[in-house]
Amino acid sequence: MPKALPKVQRVAAYGLILRDDRILLTRLASRISADERWHLPGGGVDHGEDPRDALVREIREETGLSAEVGETAHVYSAHRPSMWRQGRRWDYQALRIVYDAWVAADAPQPHVVEVNGSTVDVAWHPVADVASGRLPVTDIVTAALADHWPARRQRLAVYALVRRDDRVLLTRISPIGAYPGAWTLPGGGLDHGESPRDAVARELREECGVDIEVGDLQDVHDTHFEGTAPSGRFEDFHGVHLVFRGRVPDDAEPQVVETDGTTDAVAWVPVADIESGRIRTLDVVRAALAADS
Repeated sequence: MPKALPKVQRVAAYGLILRDDRILLTRLASRISADERWHLPGGGVDHGEDPRDALVREIREETGLSAEVGETAHVYSAHRPSMWRQGRRWDYQALRIVYDAWVAADAPQPHVVEVNGSTVDVAWHPVADVASGRLPVTDIVTAALADHWPARRQRLAVYALVRRDDRVLLTRISPIGAYPGAWTLPGGGLDHGESPRDAVARELREECGVDIEVGDLQDVHDTHFEGTAPSGRFEDFHGVHLVFRGRVPDDAEPQVVETDGTTDAVAWVPVADIESGRIRTLDVVRAALAADS
């Protein structure tokens, strides 16, 4: 009867990091994977270490990037009854904890930091290349992608449609906001417990420096899509927008008040420029104008 192999169990934490249609992967060294397959960033959890802390540490070592890690994870078990590792054979079990993780949208290009580690390269790859098999990956990559559900986020926001003759008051989204450079109605997120009309008045003061007389609810607009949020997290996003009619004093001269916010310009924009597409606007602008007509 053959002698039983010594048993070893390894716990590791990995991150599934998506950015629109790409995934961040690390390439394993030849001593780990003979064909140097691409793998999820992450690695072994040290004794006494929180798995989420371990993942942040591993991502920094393998990619040079600072990461945020979600609260939930999938756990996978791989049992190799006879596996060559560290110069001998083992009855080996790998427990892999895969978290939803993300890096900032403006993060620099990834690069390997650790020297003589298990990672020799890191890069963003099209998810389609993984799904088609064009990119050689480890089994945990395909399993994690198959089980992945984007984080769901629903945001309730309030906006004002303020018109002056043939123009409408719009704000331009700054580089730190979603859709930078696009124009939208003045407004923003509704705070917990805040009255929608109070929120409209607050947002107009913060974004445009003007007081507003908030009128009736004009339209309820919504948008639903999957994509990368300004935080860098890949989300299933649902935005619900309450659009109120509004009026500002005739002598009001709007100007950006908040600094380093999501608004970098405010202006009275001709409706003709919106309808012709001469300036780029979010859908909520056209929806509000259509409801007003």
